Amino acid sequence: MSVIAYIESNNNRVKKTSLEAAYYAAQTAKLLGTEAIAVALGTHDAAELAALGQLGITKVLHDANARFDSFDSGAVCKAIATLAANSSVVVLSYNQNGKAIAPRVSVRMKAGLIPGATALPETNGDFVVSKNVFSGKAIAHYQIKTDKKVIAITPNSLQIVRGEGSAAVEAVSSGVSDADFVTVIKSEEKASGKIALTEAELVVSAGRGLKGPENWGMIEELANLMGAATACSRPVADVHWRPHEEHVGQTGFTIRPNLYIAVGISGAIQHLAGVNGSKTIVVVNTDPEAPFFKAADYGVVGDAFTVVPKLIESYKKFKASSH
Repeated sequence: MSVIAYIESNNNRVKKTSLEAAYYAAQTAKLLGTEAIAVALGTHDAAELAALGQLGITKVLHDANARFDSFDSGAVCKAIATLAANSSVVVLSYNQNGKAIAPRVSVRMKAGLIPGATALPETNGDFVVSKNVFSGKAIAHYQIKTDKKVIAITPNSLQIVRGEGSAAVEAVSSGVSDADFVTVIKSEEKASGKIALTEAELVVSAGRGLKGPENWGMIEELANLMGAATACSRPVADVHWRPHEEHVGQTGFTIRPNLYIAVGISGAIQHLAGVNGSKTIVVVNTDPEAPFFKAADYGVVGDAFTVVPKLIESYKKFKASSH
């Protein structure tokens, strides 16, 4: 039985989180001695889907029903469960949409579920999947005993490796009817010109240490120079200094970028829960006793209004010298 990967796109580009899901599915299929197939719903670029073959996907089942372009968790769950009926494992990203659909797909398929997996499964006799627990302070190993399994992987948990090849893209119908779409989208507002936080390899974040929304210009300037996304702590989002889609932490987005720069954030456990999977953490804070320094790879004890402008100046010089 095959391994299925659920694929999402944004502006006709396959999301980075879905590339990770495709690679995870392909590697899992190798371990199980079977093939990896992708499921794509709604509008997708055919060349992007075919390129999933470079990650080990052999075939893409594409239901091009445009109704899927507006996310409806019930309809998506039904489609995935239908197209994955003959599969033993379903892999998807543990992003915002994944958190909504993974449990429902699990129930529909009567499958065991691991939300937030961080490593490929161990398949020597048993099927064991690892994930972070206790806000990232420990790693738990779960054995899934059900015949079918749903694995939602934490973004940025593994480094994808591209090879050669092209996946066959097959037009299919998932059997979803208009009645299955119960969510009505009245309007959509999409951020443009910004790097999506959940897709970002580099993130510059700030907290109450910036003292007000009028001081965020230097954070945005540094992020733009670096090609990074911007983020914030929960108190900042709660008082509307920054939009809630930038809130990272236990009650916001969980991210795992290669570099996370935290400016003026104390580093309470609720915030750390959302960022402690970052490959490298840099902290700037005036308080040498700030909890964040214990989790930091690099720390600067100093005033943000002095340190950040110097970082911007240094980065500009670095970019100029590298051309």
